[in-house]
Amino acid sequence: MDTAPRRTELAHFLRTRRERLSPAEGIALGMGRRRTPGLRREEVAFMVGVSTSWYTWLEQGRDIVVSAQVLERLAQALLLSAEERAHLFILARDEVPVPGTAADTLTIDAPTQQVLDAVSPAPAYVVNARWQVVAWNRIACQVFVDFATLSERERNLLRLLFTHPVVRERYEQWECIAEHMLALFRVSTARSVGEPWYTDLIAELSSASHEFQLWWPQHDIAESPREVKALNHPLVGRLVFSPNPLQIANAPDCWMLVHTPVPGTGTLAKLKHLLLLHTTGDAGTGLAEPQI
Repeated sequence: MDTAPRRTELAHFLRTRRERLSPAEGIALGMGRRRTPGLRREEVAFMVGVSTSWYTWLEQGRDIVVSAQVLERLAQALLLSAEERAHLFILARDEVPVPGTAADTLTIDAPTQQVLDAVSPAPAYVVNARWQVVAWNRIACQVFVDFATLSERERNLLRLLFTHPVVRERYEQWECIAEHMLALFRVSTARSVGEPWYTDLIAELSSASHEFQLWWPQHDIAESPREVKALNHPLVGRLVFSPNPLQIANAPDCWMLVHTPVPGTGTLAKLKHLLLLHTTGDAGTGLAEPQI
């Protein structure tokens, strides 16, 4: 395949990203008066750790090999957004980049929160690559656990599943769900093996949970959620969901997990009733579940 058009596009993209930066945002090397906007090529090359000649060739669209590590440093030097970073990798290497570290995403933007709120009464939350729950809608707090009352450390999906008594008590067939979620975790976090957070979490759960200690050495893997997940809520009874994971475009290390009510189970009506209970302040009265 002729790569010249893509290299030309890469050249234009790099130049426009460089020219939009001010010296204050990068590194001004004190080379006298500036006749062009933005950073100079030699300043970008200095920040990336390559020669000026090599970077110039890249920006000219020459057919040269560029590593993922250099592209990562280039994305940082040019202050690229997540979308721009992905675009850079596709143009330069014809591949989608590995998502950034999970620690980078601990909050979400307003539009994503609006989507979370809009899918209500379906419970939904957002998790990052470390399986930290970083956002949720109101009904998710009422169905699963009140995420807002938990610390950042406690809001780890795997930690909640294996150590939080309320979460464990509510799920039907908890063992099947927990074992499957553990297999999903192993696949989705494979790139993090050996990182301190990963090692610490595995050690903690191996000590805290007999089931985790038993299942983790089996090395089972899974790549898709269970088709149906059921739990028993103390106020409205049995709820049945179909979990649907959705990747978030502007936060590629995050997923939104929307729990769609399964038709014919009465779950949708119960969720609406549960929302009403919390709106009217009757959630703690133990009212009977709705007649459906």
